[in-house]
Amino acid sequence: MSQLRAAAARGLQRSRAVRSPGRSRKGAAPRGGDPAPAPAQPPAQHLFSDAAEIEAVRRNLLTWYDKCKRDLPWRTLAASEPDVDRRAYAVWVSEIMLQQTQVATVIDYYNRWMQKWPTLQALAEASLEEVNELWAGLGYYSRGKRLQEAARKVVSELAGRMPRTAEDLQKLLPGVGRYTAGAIASISYGQATGVVDGNVIRVLCRLRCIGADSSSPAVIDRLWDMANALVDRSRPGDFNQALMELGATVCVPKAPLCEECPVKQHCRARRRVEKELGLASRRLLGTCPPVPDVEDCGVGGCPLCPPATEPWDSSLGVTNFPRKAAKKQPRAARTAACVLERRGRRGAPEYLIVQRPSSGLLAGLWEFPSLPLALGLQEEKQRELLADHLQAWTGRPVAAGGLRYVGEVIHIFSHIHQTYVVYSLPVDGDVTLDPVSSPSRWVTEEEFHASAVSTAMKKVLKACEKQRGEQNGSGKVSKRKRGAKPGGAGSRPTGTQLSLHAFFRTPSPQ
Repeated sequence: MSQLRAAAARGLQRSRAVRSPGRSRKGAAPRGGDPAPAPAQPPAQHLFSDAAEIEAVRRNLLTWYDKCKRDLPWRTLAASEPDVDRRAYAVWVSEIMLQQTQVATVIDYYNRWMQKWPTLQALAEASLEEVNELWAGLGYYSRGKRLQEAARKVVSELAGRMPRTAEDLQKLLPGVGRYTAGAIASISYGQATGVVDGNVIRVLCRLRCIGADSSSPAVIDRLWDMANALVDRSRPGDFNQALMELGATVCVPKAPLCEECPVKQHCRARRRVEKELGLASRRLLGTCPPVPDVEDCGVGGCPLCPPATEPWDSSLGVTNFPRKAAKKQPRAARTAACVLERRGRRGAPEYLIVQRPSSGLLAGLWEFPSLPLALGLQEEKQRELLADHLQAWTGRPVAAGGLRYVGEVIHIFSHIHQTYVVYSLPVDGDVTLDPVSSPSRWVTEEEFHASAVSTAMKKVLKACEKQRGEQNGSGKVSKRKRGAKPGGAGSRPTGTQLSLHAFFRTPSPQ
């Protein structure tokens, strides 16, 4: 058994080495000039190899989908749009928006997007600012930028004609990967190609008891093979959507609705649960045979079974599958943000926002003047750095003591645990920024929310408004904010604003 495990592990390592970035499968030369051995076929437990079972899965899943599918705007467009390019575009937009985002969140964004830019040509003519404004709040902002870049390529280089196969979609359109290409091609063109996303991974891993790391290249390759074998040849788009729908509504990550599953009779994870329950009953009666190896497929060291270090957990049931490597913890980051506020022409507050660089995190979006902070920095030093940052823009001294501490706002990006240390500063006149610095403008609250600002910045403004509301509601500052000194700028009477002279005055020596 140990020899078989070691051999299988070495085989898996070789497989991963061949698929490492920068090396093609064809270009990997085997040692000693011998031909590379073909990868071992996984045990039958992990495959769909029976034609009758495949046909039953297709039939049962499509029947369920026809009866239970959700009414979603992109499905309506895909089913009713006669023009193939507009149909592909409608599917494409939905698939990009749905990446890492829940359906309920996407619906409103999708409807507004398709109303504003119903064709590739309309999107290609839009400005990036307009795209960012509509995308604001949806997250992963580079998706919208890449979508527009690809639309412009279709219009300018492909004469407005979308590529007609999954292979060409992936090859010719920036930002379109294997999954998105398969979804567009199967739903829009009827190409019999499978798709593998998070929902499909979960469904297939449970159906075939795949307990190895589902994010590993070896397992992903097997899942793609499985998806391509299963896809219904006459209704590939509907079948792929049915598989994803099953994962989204029934075969969910926690507390799956197994009794409602249309393919439960083909689910080997469910069969494993039933087997465990039977063994537990027999164990109580004292008639239980020796406990079998956790690797039920019968092949020691199977690369698709749960690793020996992570045995089957009876309390988890079918949610033992799929399994993923532990997520890398997001790095911690701190940023100082200053909400500069003035009274507009009609007495309503206006806020100063500046534009981020055109590349990197939140590229091209608007934000309150901000700067990164080193971790562990004292609050007094934070104020000084922020004052210097504002001074670099204005070219005039800024009093650190005039910055009013609001609080901390936490926002979680996919890879960053971001803490915004928020300050506010009312001013009673215009502030002219250095034209060499980032673009900037004063906006009303309504204009702020209509601009291309991130959800994090909306949280920052909300924190300021909450503080102002609490102070106005009580008629006085209920609590002295951290960092404000009695009798100093931080304890200024509620509702007063700094004059420009006070804002830009040189701090007096202590």
